[in-house]
Amino acid sequence: MKKIIIGGTASLLGIGIAVGTYLFETAPSTHLPSEIGTPPEQKSPPENDDTLQPIESNGPIGYALAGELKITYDDGEHWSRVPVGIESLFAGEYNGQENELIEHSFYLSDDRSAFLYVEGADNQRVKLLYSLDRGDTWKVADIDGTIAPRFRKVDFLNEADGYVVYTGERTMSSEATKVFLTHDGGESWKEVPHPDHYRLLYDGNFIDEKTGFLSYGILNPEEPDLYVTQDGGQSWVSASIEIPDEYHLIFTTAETPYIEGNDLVLLVNQGSSGDYKGGKVKGKFISEDNGLSWSFQHEVYADE
Repeated sequence: MKKIIIGGTASLLGIGIAVGTYLFETAPSTHLPSEIGTPPEQKSPPENDDTLQPIESNGPIGYALAGELKITYDDGEHWSRVPVGIESLFAGEYNGQENELIEHSFYLSDDRSAFLYVEGADNQRVKLLYSLDRGDTWKVADIDGTIAPRFRKVDFLNEADGYVVYTGERTMSSEATKVFLTHDGGESWKEVPHPDHYRLLYDGNFIDEKTGFLSYGILNPEEPDLYVTQDGGQSWVSASIEIPDEYHLIFTTAETPYIEGNDLVLLVNQGSSGDYKGGKVKGKFISEDNGLSWSFQHEVYADE
């Protein structure tokens, strides 16, 4: 009898050990993993709106770049995000700082916000993102395809008329110039002819829907090289600028003309290496034939 009891007890112990071993091996592990995954990199959050300072402010209108592009219409009290990537605003042949937008590449007014940008990598296209309600809604206008745009400029003359000028496909000291006009407030753009000229563009503008100017020569210019159209870009001619002998090789680069009172005015500066009177003096010219010819008036200081 005693042997039976001992044998039964041993059997029960054996069964218990086997069951315990099975439960231990099949139970979920509670060990920590040997490697803890690194959390995804956290990008710096956009700067708090309270700390933003308007750039290029036009009265209460301005923009800010702080990880994203924002605009304000009340001197920084409120901001609206512009739905475009920062990299698209600087794409192309641009090597400057990116803490401010490229000069002339945007337009801000009471009733319009517009930004030129480049979409795509290999097959790039120049586009215009614009808003007519101070950033509440946005539209995109397709301008043109290009390769590595360098100079770029957008401006509006009134509610309907505006222009885009950009250059691209630069090879050494030559490049292609593109001119586009809109007559429906920026919704559609049409390319117009440009001068048969391939020097590097210095600047360009229109003063009305018909009259426009393109100024060439940024690499050691010896004289101004200004072209004018009086038929909305359908034809261009070289403007005649009478440089007095004493200013030969001094006033070399034509800026874009503008209207001052009843006069059409052109300032000709000294280029990037001019040192006449410290390089701070420009020549002032006026035209009486809507930009075809220019006569010298007098010197002006750069800040006049």
